[in-house]
Amino acid sequence: MDFEQRFNGITELALERFLNRDWAGSFGDAADRLRLYTEVLDELVARIKAHMHDRWNDKKMWVAIKAVYSSLIVNSASWEIAESFFNSLTRRLFATEGVDQTIEFIDTDFDAPTNAGIVLFRQYSGASLTRLLIEGLTDSSAERFGIELWDDLPAAAAEAACRLEAAFAEIAGAATSSRGQWQLELVGSAFYRGRGAYHVGRLTKAGEDNCELPLVLCLRYPTERGITLDAVLHGDSDLAVLFSYTRSYFRVNVSRPHELVDYLQQLMPHKRRVDLYNAIGFNRHGKTEFYRDFVTHLRNSTDKFSIAEGVPGMVMLVFTLPSYDVVFKLIKDRFDMPKDTTRAEVMRRYRLVFEHDRAGRLVEAHEFEHLRIARDRFDDALLHELTRDAQQTVRLEGDDVVIGHAYVERRIHPLNIFFTEADDTAAATKARDYGQSIKDMAASNIFPGDLLTKNFGVTRNGRVVFYDYDELCFVTDCNFRDLPVSTTYEEEISAEPWFSVRDNDIFPEEFPRFLALPEAARAELFQQHGDLFTAGYWRDVQTKLRAGEIPEIFPYRAERRLTQAIDA
Repeated sequence: MDFEQRFNGITELALERFLNRDWAGSFGDAADRLRLYTEVLDELVARIKAHMHDRWNDKKMWVAIKAVYSSLIVNSASWEIAESFFNSLTRRLFATEGVDQTIEFIDTDFDAPTNAGIVLFRQYSGASLTRLLIEGLTDSSAERFGIELWDDLPAAAAEAACRLEAAFAEIAGAATSSRGQWQLELVGSAFYRGRGAYHVGRLTKAGEDNCELPLVLCLRYPTERGITLDAVLHGDSDLAVLFSYTRSYFRVNVSRPHELVDYLQQLMPHKRRVDLYNAIGFNRHGKTEFYRDFVTHLRNSTDKFSIAEGVPGMVMLVFTLPSYDVVFKLIKDRFDMPKDTTRAEVMRRYRLVFEHDRAGRLVEAHEFEHLRIARDRFDDALLHELTRDAQQTVRLEGDDVVIGHAYVERRIHPLNIFFTEADDTAAATKARDYGQSIKDMAASNIFPGDLLTKNFGVTRNGRVVFYDYDELCFVTDCNFRDLPVSTTYEEEISAEPWFSVRDNDIFPEEFPRFLALPEAARAELFQQHGDLFTAGYWRDVQTKLRAGEIPEIFPYRAERRLTQAIDA
């Protein structure tokens, strides 16, 4: 399949980019791969219409095509990806509302294959843990790097082994044995993202069958001196942050995505399959997984969709199903003052977030069209708002509500509400991370536009993230200015700016005026991140970005880094 070949071709470049330390090329490849699906679909739709003439929308013919297609992919190692691709094609051709079992794979046609004979990971045993780590990281039979490319791997492996042994002892408790042999397991292919390469697996010990430690070995290539083992992650929580829905997708060579997702779910049992398919780059199939799960949940629940918690948006109408952890965001017909934008511009910004490095601070938004949901699942207040404020998007048809376009995001606890509930210590901690989240986005060339805390939220793992994109833009497109000093009394008391202001002018000194924060949170924010409120900080970021500098934003806690890497 053309898409599969081109997708794999871009993915395979990741190894070369890493070894050549070509970070700009790495980020460029990631964006190209994200755009590929739409490009291939556009090309295919045009070819189908040209070849089939006036029969391209003959549904009976497509019922037969689906049956033939199903027989052709029955032995495919990535059959589920092929099914989702077919769904995308027919939905593009027919603009299907709801679902159409006759021309879509609503449920897969195939049983999940067994894993017999599949070599997904490599196993290492029979030596000290330090030796196993070195062996695993230099294994020539897998996607590894020879010892000559490393910067003092033995020292880093020794420190990593000490940390892993301590972490294993903590989860094993009194049951751990000093005599049992270590068994290290690593996925054969490396996971690449940004400037990092990651080896994912788990650690076990002979005789302790019920105890295993998920782990990730994090590699960097900071200088020509060689590759470094920068950090070692362990445990479900560490891995969940690395594979978060607020981060860009990995590039990993995988012939059987289903088996890799199964394996990752063993390491991270709380992660949904949709999130794991997304994480390895199959976001369109991730949407299929989400929709199947969502429909199943609707069948097995009775609660009603309602307006989401938080301050109502000026641009987006947001609702949720209390028993399901996502929100649906619809663009309003008319925007509340003083918002001055368009539907097309809002959609462009959401697309920008999809294609850009999310740096662990931007929530992924899946775009859906032509959703059909039973009318009796909406509460009256929400239904009133939908039919009043989103008539261009929503219509009532019989017993159903048809939604023409929506963004679906993970439901996050709004930061402004968090601050009303938190004690001083918790508020100060989140204020510190709120400031860091703005800096992380800035380092990836993203300016949120609206820094109000109602546009930020707190994830299950306690990270502050941003989820309102209608004013988001590139840092390099902004003009950060120092606030002019008034020279007369009239200028000082003027309610309106007495100096000229262009559309892209931004005055960071004014940010604090709009931030309603608890006293403890405000003090912590100014102490740790007071430079955010100076134009100089933002101009310095612009200078680095325009010079081609790509700052490192580590997708793990600082304490997970190894001593040698920090000192390098």
